[in-house]
Amino acid sequence: MATFTVIIPFYQRDAGVLLRALRSIFAQSFSDYDILVVDDASPYPGERELEELSDEERSRVRLIKQANAGPGGARNTGLDNVPAETRFVAFLDSDDIWLPTHLENAHKSLTRLDGDCYWASMQADEDFYYHFGMAKLEEEDGARRVLEAPLVLEVPDLASVMLKNWSFLHLSCMVIARPIFEKVRFEPLLRLAAEDVLFFCDCILAARHPLLCDDAGATRGRGINIFHGIDNLSPQFLRQQFNTWVALDRLELRFARRPDAIASINAYKNTARRQALWSQAGLMRRRRVPDLSMLAQWAWRDPALFRTAFELGAGKLKPRDSASAAST
Repeated sequence: MATFTVIIPFYQRDAGVLLRALRSIFAQSFSDYDILVVDDASPYPGERELEELSDEERSRVRLIKQANAGPGGARNTGLDNVPAETRFVAFLDSDDIWLPTHLENAHKSLTRLDGDCYWASMQADEDFYYHFGMAKLEEEDGARRVLEAPLVLEVPDLASVMLKNWSFLHLSCMVIARPIFEKVRFEPLLRLAAEDVLFFCDCILAARHPLLCDDAGATRGRGINIFHGIDNLSPQFLRQQFNTWVALDRLELRFARRPDAIASINAYKNTARRQALWSQAGLMRRRRVPDLSMLAQWAWRDPALFRTAFELGAGKLKPRDSASAAST
């Protein structure tokens, strides 16, 4: 009968990654939680990591094994198995680490302010320089402080703010209340990119009272991170960009009446197209065969890809136009 259920999707090749994440949970100053680890056909089995735990620690952890479905599919399995008594769900990627006060800050903020959707800041480091603390969002129109210790903000129209800059929301810093986790799920087919952004948006739109905490809740670990492990020469890169475009296309439907949000979405869609086509042109320059089947599938869904391809062929697009697509 824990207040929090922590959901960890697990897919790693090296020993110790999951154990490190679990240790950061056991070190929390707020201790009323249980843990669901979803082993997504991990090359390094989840049960081997649990062998290092004490009996008391092991009693808090439930391990679910499943055929590989990607991180979104694993998180959905976790959400489908949350105990009936749980009040809040917190997410932690297996390659990330919580800071000791994360659950304490989340509980204080959500209960005192009657919140149902919460993010802490992600601790920045030199590899993830685009992260910033929530205090920066005080610059947004209508933003206001609702708690001082820790510093917690309300930001009007948070979903549209997210579209302007996706780098301040992170799954390992996210907590949602029962009314949200009972009905919102991940899109597992978008497993290489953007499934988290779509989930963030759906949670924000379903929430009565989203809250943003400036205190850092998590820091990046050093395990497999599927999104950041793919570069423009990887076989998965084109699929990743297509999935990003698909997620953006779905977001466009959710924001159909918000012109500013649509403009941001269209800019990101153009970036995804350019990234994809530059990657395939790069393969051809290296005398490698581009993924014509994937390109045809994309063009069938998105005829604007032909225009972007023409611009590329005509030399109207420069490499610098192909800036990194927004990611989380």
